[in-house]
Amino acid sequence: MKPQTVIVGCTGCNAKNRVPVSRMKDHPRCGKCGTPLSMEAPGKPVVVSDATFHQEVMALDLPVLVDCWAPWCGPCRAVGPIMDALAQKYQGRLKVAKLNLDENPGTGSRFAITSVPTMLLVKNGKVQDTLVGALPKEQLEAAIAKIL
Repeated sequence: MKPQTVIVGCTGCNAKNRVPVSRMKDHPRCGKCGTPLSMEAPGKPVVVSDATFHQEVMALDLPVLVDCWAPWCGPCRAVGPIMDALAQKYQGRLKVAKLNLDENPGTGSRFAITSVPTMLLVKNGKVQDTLVGALPKEQLEAAIAKIL
């Protein structure tokens, strides 16, 4: 079985690089020009999966806001632009991640998520708060302020 991989574009030469998910934290470099590859878009939510959840969320020193959503959920789609704005506003202080529960039922089951959208606030590998429903930006920011 082949390991899961992601395609990462190089900011130096625009080459496409295939990076195994298991090696994403090893500071990969472009195979063509050697430029360090950025594994996440600055100021944008990072898409996580069951396979990457531990590395991308639980093992980080940085606090993380995880948006657990489903593509068929209208309120989830309404929260999307708010997550984008929060990722931009808190860049460098808070990581914003998105987890599609339809594609990643293991993580949803692990955290007993029964409603979407659900947001998890994680700090030092522990869930500090769970927020359920399409909450306004101000309410999310109040919860974020408690863990920063």
